[in-house]
Amino acid sequence: MPPNSCQWLDYGPSGAVYLKVQVVVDFFHTGAGMHKSSWQNRRHGRRSHRQNPWFRQHGSNERHNAGAQQSPRRSSHCDDEAPSTSSGTAGSSSVPDLPGYYYDPEKKRYFRLLPGHNNCNPLTKESIRQKEMESKRLQLLEQEDKQGKKIARLGFNASSLLQKSKLGFLNVTSYCRLAHELRVSCMQRKKVQIQSSDPSALASDRFNLILADTNSDRLFTVNDVKVGGSKYGIINLRGLKTPAFRVHMHENLYFTNRKVNAVCWASLNHLDSHILLCLMGIAETPGCATLLPASLFVSSHPGGDRPGMLCSFRIPGAWSCAWSLNIQANNCFSTGLSRRVLVTSVVTGHRQSFGTSSDVLAQQFALMAPLLFNGCRSGEIFAIDLRCRNQGKGWQATRLFHDSAVTSVQILQEEQCVMASDMAGTIKLWDLRTTKCIRQYEGHVNEYAHLPLHVHEEEGIVVAVGQDCYTRIWSLHDAQLLRTIPSPYPTSKADIPSVAFSSRLGGFQGAPGLLMAVRQDLYCFSYS
Repeated sequence: MPPNSCQWLDYGPSGAVYLKVQVVVDFFHTGAGMHKSSWQNRRHGRRSHRQNPWFRQHGSNERHNAGAQQSPRRSSHCDDEAPSTSSGTAGSSSVPDLPGYYYDPEKKRYFRLLPGHNNCNPLTKESIRQKEMESKRLQLLEQEDKQGKKIARLGFNASSLLQKSKLGFLNVTSYCRLAHELRVSCMQRKKVQIQSSDPSALASDRFNLILADTNSDRLFTVNDVKVGGSKYGIINLRGLKTPAFRVHMHENLYFTNRKVNAVCWASLNHLDSHILLCLMGIAETPGCATLLPASLFVSSHPGGDRPGMLCSFRIPGAWSCAWSLNIQANNCFSTGLSRRVLVTSVVTGHRQSFGTSSDVLAQQFALMAPLLFNGCRSGEIFAIDLRCRNQGKGWQATRLFHDSAVTSVQILQEEQCVMASDMAGTIKLWDLRTTKCIRQYEGHVNEYAHLPLHVHEEEGIVVAVGQDCYTRIWSLHDAQLLRTIPSPYPTSKADIPSVAFSSRLGGFQGAPGLLMAVRQDLYCFSYS
């Protein structure tokens, strides 16, 4: 065999592929590695590659790294030089892409992507991506544990904030906002001990959803039962204090084997006296919206609830729901259906129906104006004027547009702006007076999931959990990403955390913090 003509493609015991870059070039340009040809044709192919600009750029490095200037005696030992050849390929600025193979930069080798006869542990693009995400998550968790004090903004810490405030460079509003950002960046993760009458259930039931009430002293939970279906509970947060984070869960025997599409707190007898649940239909059982009294959960309210009204409304296929605190739509709730919005009075049972062009995935009532904001699968956001009859015209007060399905709509306190997130991972702040986007929050990850958005104006932050299981916190004021919190568990579509943030966790005397529920565990990120 002439010198410098070692051409091979060999499989290792675990499916690794050793190859020489010159073979790759010959394979793609001349096919010399696949068919028999004369030595003259091969030498002619090498000459043509030397004239190729790509070959001229990389050839010198490969000859230097891979030892291209070999003697005829050493050419017979090309198999022994496989590792050095692969290392030389990795040392170049770009590694050639081979269809069906994956290049591992750590091991500096190619691996098969598709299963083969000699590959017991086949790799897939999904498993490679999962491995990279898990490695990144573990690094962030390690940084979270080691680095106690973090800086949300460059040049801002507790001492510099205080000094700038004393010198008059910061007004009271800016100082409070930046102080909240600093404390958010320094929150530490603590595991919460959950006490229950059935400890065995806590070890098996997984958190699917948590939702704090208005005063943040109760947490409504939806848990996936191991045998199938969902179970509901209310956690009393008054025991959530440092240094011991202990809470008590009041469970109820009421559970369902139907999927919970949407849930919100409802104020029928008093503030947050009920929970409104939208359940999907199954088999011959139609979908419904159920008002579940919080009094069904023992000692769920510190003052003690009177026996509440348990009622159910037959509403097929509701995607979203919202309870009205507006005086012009008192004791009413809305449900977003496929191409329709229903506004129902709990007392009289009267319904108003508004036709839409798409499925309504998100809803929220305005408090001062008689408006109901809706986010659709088509990306449209529109407001319904509740003073208009369902047969009348002109009931759409405002129209905004996203490029993807809207999953959450949040109205700010002054009701001059609305914030919305969609299935493309876009979070926008809209000015309702000009109907223009005035701010966009980057970094959120979503492809198809129905994920909520949490806006807290008192602290000036925005919280959202992405499909990658990372919890991100932005500044409401200027959309700067303040913190990215990894999940305590590996990334999984079934383990997306559910979070709740409040400035008073556990009631009016509570401290600000973030609650995170994932799998069977509840974590508290409290201000230090």
